[in-house]
Amino acid sequence: MSSSSLKVVGLSKAFGDKKVLDEISFTIPQNDFAVICGRPGNGKSVLVRSIMGLETVDAGQVLVRDNDVTETNSGSRNIGYVPQAFALFPHFSVRENIEYPLDLIKATQEVKSEAVTRVAELLKISDLLEKLPSQLSGGQKQRVAIARGLAKATDVYLLDDPLVGLDFKLRERLIDDLRLTQEQLGVTFVYVTSDPLEALQLAKTILILSDGKIVEQGPLADVYDKPSQLASLTTLGFPAANIIAGELEGGAFQSPIFSVKTDVKGESGAAFAGVRPEAVMLGQHTGAVNLKARVTLLENLGSEIVAYLDVDGTQVITVVSRTDSDALKLLNAADVSISVRPEAIMIFSASTQRAIGKGVGRV
Repeated sequence: MSSSSLKVVGLSKAFGDKKVLDEISFTIPQNDFAVICGRPGNGKSVLVRSIMGLETVDAGQVLVRDNDVTETNSGSRNIGYVPQAFALFPHFSVRENIEYPLDLIKATQEVKSEAVTRVAELLKISDLLEKLPSQLSGGQKQRVAIARGLAKATDVYLLDDPLVGLDFKLRERLIDDLRLTQEQLGVTFVYVTSDPLEALQLAKTILILSDGKIVEQGPLADVYDKPSQLASLTTLGFPAANIIAGELEGGAFQSPIFSVKTDVKGESGAAFAGVRPEAVMLGQHTGAVNLKARVTLLENLGSEIVAYLDVDGTQVITVVSRTDSDALKLLNAADVSISVRPEAIMIFSASTQRAIGKGVGRV
């Protein structure tokens, strides 16, 4: 059996003068839970439709288990597909909706029955099989839509933002179910989303889509902790990373609010410093870059407080645990001290958007 479930090579697509997909290439190994994460408008929908064969591409290849399916129709690509919309047939029962993709490939009744039983048990909808979609809640409809996408036995399933529009609690439950389902099936899931929280909760492998290109791919922890591209830092994570514009000169990064020595060699000119909110500490710390800030907004997320701070006209965001009573006391004041360890400051070239180093000490 092939070592990869899905391989995309040089996929390009333009609408008129606008290039939406720009020579996209990536490989998803077997039994992976891969998440393609990108901001709205970066080409996710076109990429999904191109992989599924619902969009004709200008160049490139799509390979499923090393078989080139670029010229085949969507039904013959051997990809299980869960679309963004429920798209259930209202006059079909749940069972009939789940069986529909198998009817298209003329599966036997035995195969259909086995598939329905399997996915209904996985997604906890066995008691709904004879009901009509009009008798289901929104969450139940989404489970049926997911079950229908998983009904066709294959090694790779493509899930196109299937939880969008659902309420928070329901999304949390379905996220847990999706992780468990992927593990139990032992197959590859390729999940497409614009929600960084979903990406962080689901991904084993993360792919960052920006301006029609896959700019980075790797294990989730590696991409989160050490992004090689500015787009990876700004796309992945919640709350959003702090991005501070400045200049590199003599190995040091200079900005309007702080300066820091870096390990960058042989580079000068415009640059960005990136700092994740969790790396911004309240209070002053020895060896850290220490700043004075004014609290402008506190956002309660339940277990955490997101604090929006003003540092000489630049917004800086930090996250404080509700269990950290000392930090919460500091936030009660209008003015606070904050600090960042130099090594938590990531330096990116303004011209290439690539990571070129990190902080190593105070100036």
